[in-house]
Amino acid sequence: MQKITTFLTFESRGKEAVDFYMSVFKNSKLTSGMTAPGSDHLLYAAFTLDGQDFMAMDGGAHFSFAQGTSLFVTCEDQAEVDYYWEKLGEGGETGQCGWLTDKFGVSWQIIPKALGQLMSDPDPTKSQRVREAMLKMTKIDVAGLQQAYDQK
Repeated sequence: MQKITTFLTFESRGKEAVDFYMSVFKNSKLTSGMTAPGSDHLLYAAFTLDGQDFMAMDGGAHFSFAQGTSLFVTCEDQAEVDYYWEKLGEGGETGQCGWLTDKFGVSWQIIPKALGQLMSDPDPTKSQRVREAMLKMTKIDVAGLQQAYDQK
């Protein structure tokens, strides 16, 4: 088990959320879990999403998520960005610069590797153009970033 594990406390839909996340991410599994007898109230769940360990539970009405904490998904290419954006954004809300909030209230950043690579270019003019292009986007568009980077 990793030393630090993200623990998600849902108001009441934890089991549904865990099942949903495991359907979205490859190589995912429930390692242990328990619901209250006769209900879907999640007492606890330990699960893995694509090699990353998580825990979850239902905590009641006084628990909610804040946008200041998000799960960052590094995507290899536009196809992965599109996949996670569509799946995790379904029933949720999209934001700026690759951020979205899913239907359970959890904030996600769906970010292609290319963004970091292009923004870290030593040429400040190129990296600034990429940053400005990104700030105008909701879902990150790798081709749009590359176009801003390549501008003359």
